[in-house]
Amino acid sequence: MDTHANAHASDARPVLEGPDIARVLTRIAHEIVERAKGADDVVLLGIPTRGVFLAQRLAAKLEQITEREIPCGSLDITMYRDDLRLQPPRALARTEIPGDGIDGRLVVLVDDVLFSGRTIRAALDALNDIGRPRAVQLAVLVDRGHRELPIRADYVGKNLPTSLRETVKVLVTEEDGRDTVLLGTKPAAPGERQP
Repeated sequence: MDTHANAHASDARPVLEGPDIARVLTRIAHEIVERAKGADDVVLLGIPTRGVFLAQRLAAKLEQITEREIPCGSLDITMYRDDLRLQPPRALARTEIPGDGIDGRLVVLVDDVLFSGRTIRAALDALNDIGRPRAVQLAVLVDRGHRELPIRADYVGKNLPTSLRETVKVLVTEEDGRDTVLLGTKPAAPGERQP
């Protein structure tokens, strides 16, 4: 999840629109089926908020391809974040693990933006408290670079090299009324010159 996602609408430009996002998710679904040799033991867990909606869409696409039900849930990472004491209090999201659990399964974590890697590290910690998957993979809609931890996505919708002054904001219809990925610029802090 991009912690610098407060792009100003006036300077943000779309880099992916609804049809692009649908194509990207279809491609990722096919890649998952290919790598998992049929996706028989795949469980998708979305990271709230937008990762959950992307996981649900990905599950639907996987079901079309494999003609079988794909377990899909959500994984709240709030209490596992290493910046919890630095952030204002936030409401807990829901963790919903499919009925058959995750033990021995291939868990694919789904998130909207991969940035520093800290959200995914928190997700791995949260997952560790829930069960013992056979393997864990990561699918993201956008990889914007600037990793602080040695974490890499297995499935990437779009690699979007950014500067630290730029913001990436993912909007999904279920939460925001439309599907788009916006690239913007953070406003300069008082007394700071724009580059």
